[in-house]
Amino acid sequence: MIRVNLFLALLLMASAISLVTVRFQTRELFVASERMKAHAHELDAEWRRLQLERAELARNARIDSLARSDLHLVSVTPDRTIYLQQPAPAAQGAPQ
Repeated sequence: MIRVNLFLALLLMASAISLVTVRFQTRELFVASERMKAHAHELDAEWRRLQLERAELARNARIDSLARSDLHLVSVTPDRTIYLQQPAPAAQGAPQ
């Protein structure tokens, strides 16, 4: 009878230790999961901010103002335009 009681006591101790270990691992995984969710939320916010920044940088008015100020570009006017005319193609049966 003592052997059975000793075996059951050892089995109970092993069960209790495994329960504590499993709960500890569960808490660690929960904390890691929450940390990952927070990091995902931060990355999502950063992504939205970058999308807004990209849209702002690609605006036509901004590109135009940068071209005028930094590159000193000016708008095309008819008096500054050079038109080239392509010569008429030669007739097909005529000697060259």
